[in-house]
Amino acid sequence: MKRLSLGLCGCALLAGCGGKAHKSVEVAAPPVIVSTTTPPPVPVPPLPAALKTAGADWHKVVTDRDRERLRTWRTAWLTALAKVKAAGRGADLTGQGSLFEPDRALTKPAPPPGRYRCRVFKLGANGTAMRDFTAYPPYECRVNDEGEVSSLYKAGGSQRPVGLLFADSASRQVFLGTMMFGDEKKPMDYGHDNGRDMVGYIERVDERRWRLVLPWPKFESIIDVIELVPAE
Repeated sequence: MKRLSLGLCGCALLAGCGGKAHKSVEVAAPPVIVSTTTPPPVPVPPLPAALKTAGADWHKVVTDRDRERLRTWRTAWLTALAKVKAAGRGADLTGQGSLFEPDRALTKPAPPPGRYRCRVFKLGANGTAMRDFTAYPPYECRVNDEGEVSSLYKAGGSQRPVGLLFADSASRQVFLGTMMFGDEKKPMDYGHDNGRDMVGYIERVDERRWRLVLPWPKFESIIDVIELVPAE
């Protein structure tokens, strides 16, 4: 709900001159106007076309490169965590509780549809330009019911992941998507550009806390962890 406050406005009018007494006249403050309209919903970006044809089976569309990234997820975790600890940032890991425990995966991994507060953590520098532990400010993301699958996308910003969540096991879902940049109105098709393709898995790590784990991202880090916490 937006609140537009016009404040209080008081002014004194001077009446007469030549020794006459001054009169003070108060002007009534205008009412505070409260808007009852809610902000318009963030438009849902179109999903990558190739993912729409996958039905509920991610194996039908995943690229060989992404299949390998998923297969070696544990190696990515252990390599990244070792680099973070070697850099003296172990307290940053333990400070997030179960978020960075590789084998933490509860049943019912699918985040329900709705608004989420998402936060990106990059673990293990890939190159010299990044630290071994980087935490970014939270942003809004959405999960929508698409029938057999769900969609996950970032609601704004210059870099916006968008993709689908596929059922995989009792404790894990697989995310396939692409990255949108700048003013792009539609995502590049999945499988067309390795630099844009995104692959990872969704796990529930606490009662109302999920994570999207992206092993071996294209740039900057060895593993990216995106925390998802319901915003409502």
